[in-house]
Amino acid sequence: MRIATVNVNGIRAAVRRGFADWLVERAPDLVALQEVRSPADLVPLEASTGYHFAYHPGDRAGRNGVALLCRTTPSAVREGFGSAVVDAEGRYLEADYDLCGWRLTVGSLYLPKGGRADDTPEELARYRRKLRFLRAFRPYLTRARLRAKADGREFLVMGDVNIAHTRQDVRNWRGNQKNVGFLPEEREWLGSVLGPRTLVDVVRRLHPDADGPYSWWSWMGNAFTNDTGWRIDYHLATPDLARAALSGGTDRAASYEARMSDHAPVVVDYADR
Repeated sequence: MRIATVNVNGIRAAVRRGFADWLVERAPDLVALQEVRSPADLVPLEASTGYHFAYHPGDRAGRNGVALLCRTTPSAVREGFGSAVVDAEGRYLEADYDLCGWRLTVGSLYLPKGGRADDTPEELARYRRKLRFLRAFRPYLTRARLRAKADGREFLVMGDVNIAHTRQDVRNWRGNQKNVGFLPEEREWLGSVLGPRTLVDVVRRLHPDADGPYSWWSWMGNAFTNDTGWRIDYHLATPDLARAALSGGTDRAASYEARMSDHAPVVVDYADR
């Protein structure tokens, strides 16, 4: 069972850059997308050929949008996580699937980037907004995981979390300690939702001692060429599903010119059940 997540940075641009070719070549059974950034009727057909396409575009034209592509049809699809503040923005989509012998509840998450508390008023507002999202989403993860368990399902939330958890997850960690995405309070939040009995960072479990594998590089300068990246895209799975992971990492493009997004797909192969 091959499962992937990728922030496409605009699905129409990603298709022009090779997303559909990647989808055919890698043939995942399930894909979570973030930053789809398109009205539903303008999503290219080749972006979902052969898949059931569930999409929460949100209400912000040209921004956000999360989707789930799956070889099987979901038994239920839910938009948002019960937050009156952010549910309309197209940042979280969840569905129930029966796939490769597994009964799964899967979420596609696009967490706000945020800002710095000690910067401009605009950055401070973005910082506070991200913290509000984190405070609301943490208890939801517990509820969703327990609801899935009660229904006999494993829970998997994937996507662009916009947080590098540890020093292994950002190339220049010393210089980024006061930067958005590596702030102590952000890292503490991510650590608080992980645990051997709750949610497991699947790729880190597969690569416990590695730097990276990074999943995001700036378009600017030589960040991609020099692999000056961040690992901010995750598979967070309940323990039984995490233990079924056989291999995984990022599909890093062969060259800067071959990139379909500023993010690379994070792909994990899980044993069928």
